[in-house]
Amino acid sequence: MEKAADVLRAGGLVAFPTETVYGLGANAEDPGAVARIYQAKGRPPSHPLIVHIGGAELLRDWVEDVPATVHLLAERFWPGPLTLVLRRGRRVPLEATGGLETVAVRVPDHPVALALLSGFGGGVAAPSANRFGSVSPTTADHVRAELGDAVDFVLDGGPCDVGVESTIVDATGDVPSILRPGGATREDLEAVLGRPLDVPSTSRVRVPGQHPSHYAPRARVVLVEPEVIVDEAERAQEQGHQVGVLLPPSLVDAPVKAHAVVAIPGSTAAYARGLYGFLRELDRRGCDLIVASLPVEEGLGLAIANRLRRAAGPRSSG
Repeated sequence: MEKAADVLRAGGLVAFPTETVYGLGANAEDPGAVARIYQAKGRPPSHPLIVHIGGAELLRDWVEDVPATVHLLAERFWPGPLTLVLRRGRRVPLEATGGLETVAVRVPDHPVALALLSGFGGGVAAPSANRFGSVSPTTADHVRAELGDAVDFVLDGGPCDVGVESTIVDATGDVPSILRPGGATREDLEAVLGRPLDVPSTSRVRVPGQHPSHYAPRARVVLVEPEVIVDEAERAQEQGHQVGVLLPPSLVDAPVKAHAVVAIPGSTAAYARGLYGFLRELDRRGCDLIVASLPVEEGLGLAIANRLRRAAGPRSSG
């Protein structure tokens, strides 16, 4: 832990576990170190990062003001998988915000991440520790396999418990909204705030995870209705594809003629925890096409559906 903190102080990159996914961290106040994150990931510099801090009591050090709504959310969900977008404080360089006057902040709920933040004594800017647009890492091995020597130090904290990224809430206006569904569910947020929350498809505020193609495996992802998933997979297999299938629990006993099949757990939490590992496994087994369906968009199902839609999004020809 001491070495990791020293690497951050020296302007280096440290991959570390959170409850959601592994992050690729740098000193949030060092523009040069932050620039290395973008270089290592191949991430466009206009895409903002999340600043991780060690506790809600530190929030005022990083943002311009803290509305009453934010106090409510921080008290209930921090540490935890919730990111709040607020007005940028002077301590945050524009390099960490994609040039925006807003900053995304959260307190991770992982003992290794919290120990790192405590030992370092500052904020750590960190997106997911993978190449831009690809499947997020939920183990240290995923990080090493994808980024290799681009990372100066990797802290191995075992598999991530949540498995999908944090929920991002825009708290810059009078009415909060969910810009990215994630580990903190819409229903829990609404219960705390006592009001419904919109999940707009587009936003005036740029945040991580909004690229049309994101969280994507090498294989192309096709989304179909659950009742036709077997027929679609077999048709594609007959056409010469090496087909991988994410098989819904309702079809667990259905025979499928495909190259590889992953049975989805019955628990939504277990599905979220395993989602990125499932996509990586189908890539590893040589699939060039993955057939999947969307879960019911309630609870963590909303985040899973969001990730699958992005994974199936249009990819650039380059």
